Amino acid sequence: MGTIIINYNVGNIQSIVNMLKRLGHPSQVTSDPAAIEAATRVILPGVGAFDYGMEQLHRLGLVEVIRRKVRDSDAPFIGICLGAQLLLDRSEEGSLPGLGLMDGQVVRFKPVDASMKVPHMGWNTVDVRRPGPLWAGLDKGSRFYFVHSYHFALARPEDVTTTTHHGYVFPSSFGRGNLFGVQFHPEKSHRYGMALLRNFCELPA
Repeated sequence: MGTIIINYNVGNIQSIVNMLKRLGHPSQVTSDPAAIEAATRVILPGVGAFDYGMEQLHRLGLVEVIRRKVRDSDAPFIGICLGAQLLLDRSEEGSLPGLGLMDGQVVRFKPVDASMKVPHMGWNTVDVRRPGPLWAGLDKGSRFYFVHSYHFALARPEDVTTTTHHGYVFPSSFGRGNLFGVQFHPEKSHRYGMALLRNFCELPA
């Protein structure tokens, strides 16, 4: 089936489609559970509020499909921004439980002084803490585009793959097995985002 981008009415999907097309990796945008089950790799995008995202996944009957896809297959699966946050257990932003596929919660930025702006918006660097195939060729100076007021608070330090500084250091990506999540938007991050998405598309499925 190839690469599936899950459409649950949340997120800037076309930018991801366009970047994958530039990389020579065709993709299909769908909310069809059968297509997601058959996919060789899956992208869960997202922009917006945590509860709304979970409501849409429930409405479309995709919650258990996503859980099975991550837990019962080796297909690479990546969440982007809100899509990554939904993979955790819960969020301070809402009351609904998340997908529970990555141990931890989503917390609001707590400004340390008046100069720290929330939301965290714009370009920032990532520090690779745990190298892996998703980060091949991306050095400490790699810059990505962020737009968010909440960030990951992961229960297991070994799941953190990169950190970023905005007032304080926070986890900006995670990974465990076939599951990955990034807080930034690779589809808006020019050559750095293209390199990361190329690495994702080349992961063994």
